[in-house]
Amino acid sequence: MKIQTFLTGFAALAITVSSAVYADEIYKWTDEDGNVHYEDRPSGEPSEQRLQFSYNRTDSTAVDERVKAQRDVANTRLEARADKDAEDQTIAEERAAAEKKLEQCQQYRASLKVMLESRRVYREDEAGERTYLDDTARAEARTKTEELIKETCSS
Repeated sequence: MKIQTFLTGFAALAITVSSAVYADEIYKWTDEDGNVHYEDRPSGEPSEQRLQFSYNRTDSTAVDERVKAQRDVANTRLEARADKDAEDQTIAEERAAAEKKLEQCQQYRASLKVMLESRRVYREDEAGERTYLDDTARAEARTKTEELIKETCSS
């Protein structure tokens, strides 16, 4: 009988002590100047309120999953940004190539126009001196320029 009474008393004491640990009371009250105060004991002020708190243990698995999901989203965004940057770079390179091709086309057409309208056509050699083309060389240069125009300007 003594053991049963002892165990019952011990259980009651354990429940009382454990509930006191988890059931801390916090009181909130406002003074005359409007300042808000928080205390662990009642102050007796008329504006005092007892705040209720509940505690739920944090699930570490859920936290890990949330962190992993956030990392996955961040990685997806980084990959999308890298893909977009690469695509923008490709578009810029294609645009630059198209502009260069257009410039070459205009240069070839200007050269052909000079060949067709001028009586004498020349080229400058390494020393910067003019070398005039005879009719055969002029016809070859014209044919070559027309081929370059077809290659460059048609596509």
